[in-house]
Amino acid sequence: MSPSKNVQEAVKNCDTFLKNNFDGKCSLRRQVPNPFVGGYQPDIDISDALGPDRASYYQTMIGVMRWMVEIGRVNIATEFSLFSSHLAYPPEGHFEFALHMMSYLKWKHNSCLVFDTIHPEIDFDTFNDGAEWREFYDNVTEVIPFKSPNPRRKPVDINNLIHMWVDSDHAGDKDTRRLRTGYFIFMNTALIAWLSKKQVTIEGSVFGAEFVAMKICVETLRGLRYKLCMMGVPITGPTFVYGDSMSIIYNTSRPELTLKKKSNPSC
Repeated sequence: MSPSKNVQEAVKNCDTFLKNNFDGKCSLRRQVPNPFVGGYQPDIDISDALGPDRASYYQTMIGVMRWMVEIGRVNIATEFSLFSSHLAYPPEGHFEFALHMMSYLKWKHNSCLVFDTIHPEIDFDTFNDGAEWREFYDNVTEVIPFKSPNPRRKPVDINNLIHMWVDSDHAGDKDTRRLRTGYFIFMNTALIAWLSKKQVTIEGSVFGAEFVAMKICVETLRGLRYKLCMMGVPITGPTFVYGDSMSIIYNTSRPELTLKKKSNPSC
């Protein structure tokens, strides 16, 4: 799936609008290699507030970028999320960097997502086989949704690769100190869902941030499994979650370990 034609049309509309408005003071650049300028912090931008006309068009550009992310431009999901947090009262700096992103999309309009239906290669030795949990819960099995249809078609494996990069962005929002959750979800070997969003809570440690991220991802996976069951798609085996924090993996995969972090009582 490639959104190239849609992106080109959106950028063309933006270019035309800029040439016909704002007295020719705004335009898209050429050959912009990156969607974001390194070192720029949108949350602490202290430039003057945008006027009504520019603020309105800034909101339009952010809406267009959101649509681009939805149709497959996964590589700008984080940058779009950073700007969309300041729609109510955007400064001049945000408008300039939104134009920078549109310039990047003008030059790098061609991208695609490959939907591969083959089963993923999983190293099962790196995962807990679940024997301890089956003994702990007395062989409790997954609850099948009430009145779900009989499974049809071939079974699928849900291989979920969760990138929790909040550990490298601890207190990344310099204004609120909130962190960011990010994940990718693959069905077989096809990317079907992605997220880059600020966490609603403020955590005082990397452990707390990654634990909340894991909680959000697992809740999303439970909803996805339920949806597939109700669509008659047979699911074989567990969902495999990958993370980069061994403390989180140990605390969530071993029944003898208990969560003793007072800052995470609801998780």
